[in-house]
Amino acid sequence: MVDLRGLRIWALAIALGAMAGCAITPQSSGARAGAAATTSSTTDAAPRTEVAGSPTPPNQEQIDADDAMELRAAAQAANDAEVHYGNIWERVRAGFAVPDMQDPRMTPYVEQWIQWYSARPDYVARMTERSRKYMFYILQEVQRRGLPTELALLPFVESAFNPDALSTAKASGMWQFIPSTGKHYNLQQTMFQDGRRDVLASTRAALDYLTKLHAMFGDWQLALAAYNWGEGGVQRAVAANQARGLPTDYASLNMPAETRNYYPKLQAVKDIIENPAKYGITLPDIPDHPYFKILTVQQDIDVDVAARLANISVGEFRALNPSFRKPVILAATKPRLLLPYDNATAFEQALASRDAPLASWTAYTVRATTSPSELARTLHLSEATLRGVNGIPPRTLVKAGSTLLIPKSPEDDRDVSANVAQNAVLALAPARPPGRRLHVRAGLRDTPASIARRFHLRADEVARWNHVGPSTHFKRHAMVVVFVHTPPRASRRAPAHRGRRVLVASRHVRHAVHLRHARHVVVASTRFKTRRIHGLRATMRASARHHVRVAQR
Repeated sequence: MVDLRGLRIWALAIALGAMAGCAITPQSSGARAGAAATTSSTTDAAPRTEVAGSPTPPNQEQIDADDAMELRAAAQAANDAEVHYGNIWERVRAGFAVPDMQDPRMTPYVEQWIQWYSARPDYVARMTERSRKYMFYILQEVQRRGLPTELALLPFVESAFNPDALSTAKASGMWQFIPSTGKHYNLQQTMFQDGRRDVLASTRAALDYLTKLHAMFGDWQLALAAYNWGEGGVQRAVAANQARGLPTDYASLNMPAETRNYYPKLQAVKDIIENPAKYGITLPDIPDHPYFKILTVQQDIDVDVAARLANISVGEFRALNPSFRKPVILAATKPRLLLPYDNATAFEQALASRDAPLASWTAYTVRATTSPSELARTLHLSEATLRGVNGIPPRTLVKAGSTLLIPKSPEDDRDVSANVAQNAVLALAPARPPGRRLHVRAGLRDTPASIARRFHLRADEVARWNHVGPSTHFKRHAMVVVFVHTPPRASRRAPAHRGRRVLVASRHVRHAVHLRHARHVVVASTRFKTRRIHGLRATMRASARHHVRVAQR
């Protein structure tokens, strides 16, 4: 019995020792890359429970700490590295690993894009100079995951390294995420911030997505095609070729023209970066060193105040921090500010010594649906200011529950709450024109201008109400919406409450009439004379006999 108990204790000690050994075993760089490639990976801070079909929200504090640590480590590694690169381009060239397109069907596409870039050296110069702020960080993330450095050049193709780029498909940021994919990869999109434009968050999301696509297709060229076209499109194209016994490489798939040109365009950029002199291109000298540092703030702060404390222009501040959509940065969102390496220390010192308020804006919740002009009067500010800072278009109402950004009163020292910062929305509704809504049946050759003259309105108003152009000819008998400022006069002998309200269809009749049972009225009149027809009164503009159709509503 004693021996059995001792055996149990001995086994338990061995198990605990094995667990302790696992806990202190350092994670290799290969393991980190593998973890980054798996969507169900866990952080060292705490395990995360995966929910099928939705990504796990990141631990923001851990991300902030990792970003700061990685940038410090990267800067130190750049100083201590055995291989010192003269500039960032040498480091990019050293990591090229995606095979070039050698298929004769694709080389003409590559040559076409090389010629296109070579013929526009000014465009290439602006694009590469713009990359100066971001290239070190992106390349660092690419190499930390063990990925080909060609991926660091992808923003050249996607957005020309413009973090404010917005496509017709509503794709935004350097990496051009559409809203739905951005949400899937935890890129927060709120009234105050758009994570698709965040340099750090969007880079991490793009590399996560590309890693997933490479694991799915086993080929970087197909992974890049899927990044442009969508994984479903490439999967269907591969399945179609497999069903017909055809090859499934990039050149053999049936794909849209944009995707057909996608990787050739990236290869053209790669070839120019590899040998710029061959194509008459001069690349800017970008040092192999971090451009920015990551800082956090504990209070709401205006964008222009932050730029002034950092001693940089608002334009440069926004280029590094394009995700902030309003003139104020809310501390409740735990924002990460990117500042030039040499300006970050000056910012921290100026922030610590500042006594004046940091923010001049706050949030206001609308209690009842109303117009911007009425809201401006209530809040004692100009309508132009209210519309401009909140992006309220003309001819709209602000719905109840909406959040507006308004100037903060001097005695208000509160920050915007986390609940408002995360859930604020601006809901708008079309403003209904003043007056009474009527439906008029158009006559032959009627236009918005002819309808407008009849009711003493403006032609552009009638066109807007009916969603047509000012010179549009309405179809005969089409129902035209108008809003009249003065209601039509009803007959004294046929009050409105006794009959049905009807709208006269002829383009010669100026007002609505009241009718009980009749479907047609035959009217003879002299110009601008009023006649009584079957107990009805109608004001006519015609000088001849007219057959007038009446529509009941």
